This record gives sequence, C-alpha cells and structure tokens, in this order.
Amino acid sequence: MMAPLDGPAVVLGVGNILLRDDGVGVRVVRGLRSLVEHDPSALPEGTRLVDGGTLGLDLLRTVDGARCLLLLDAVDLGQPAGTVSVLRGDAVLAAGGAWGRSVPGGVGELLAAARLMGWLPDPVAMVGIQVHDTSFGVGLSEHVAAALPPAIATARHELHELHRLAHAATSRTAGAGEAEGAMA
Repeated sequence: MMAPLDGPAVVLGVGNILLRDDGVGVRVVRGLRSLVEHDPSALPEGTRLVDGGTLGLDLLRTVDGARCLLLLDAVDLGQPAGTVSVLRGDAVLAAGGAWGRSVPGGVGELLAAARLMGWLPDPVAMVGIQVHDTSFGVGLSEHVAAALPPAIATARHELHELHRLAHAATSRTAGAGEAEGAMA
C-alpha cells in the first residue's frame, strides 16, 4: 500500500515494561521523545511517537494512514544481549513471530492484520534489541540498558531513511500518474 505523504511517520515502541528487557521498545520511544524535546528537528516533521506497550491489535488504527512505520521491540534472535538489529520491508513481515515469545495480538499479528486491511504503509522497518532477561521485574538488564543509546541512534537513522523512501516512492507514483494522465 502506498500511504499519503501527508500522513505521519509512525514510530511504534512495544513491549511489557514489567518483564524487564521486554520493555526496551517502549524505552527507545521515550529516548526519542526526549531527543525531540531538546531538538524539535531531531526527527522528520510529522513524526508520531507511540508508546504501544502491550496493546497488540488495539494499535491497528495507529498505522492506518501512516506514510511509513518504524517498529521498536525486544527480540530473541540468539544474538549477544543488547545487539541492535534492523529488519526492513518484507523481512519485517517474514520474521513475524520470530521476535521473542510471539504472544497473541503481538507485533506479528498487528502487521499481518494491517496488511490484510490495506493499512500497512510502505516503507516499514523494525529496530530490535536482543533481550537478556524477560523475567518479571522492572528495569532493563545491564547489557540491554547499555544498548539504549545505540538503539536510539539506529532508530533515528532508520526513521530518516524511511521518511526519504516514502518521499521518493510518493514522488515516483505522482510522476507516473502525471505521465499516464498526459498520455490519456
């Protein structure tokens, strides 16, 4: 689906902050929010930062009308704790429930439902942080807490790239439509 250029760039941090490292996506959103408070130009104009917590499918309307989507979440990809990974495009959808403990109504189901509804924007990416401890408790493990600054920087970079791709795709589509209209 091609989203309108005037829609927001949606950054969606998900996870349960009561399960230690599982809440890292929410904490990355908070870090981005802090950046914007100090420098409003730190993120592309029209960026919407969403603390999605554990809302799962209740977040479906959040992606409707977005020009691009960046997901921030804890992952369990068998990497060293605190490793920051990026998945883009179809790789995000293909990974689906491979991120950690794929709970019902989680990110995989959210993306599948958004695609089915025609609400999943293109482009889409995910920044995942490898978990160490997802037991009940508050606070990130040492390795995951240390990964917050690079995860925030990676998320910021990815968001700018998604914004650029959304603009380029919209320009190509508009140009193709104008050219087709001129030939008709």
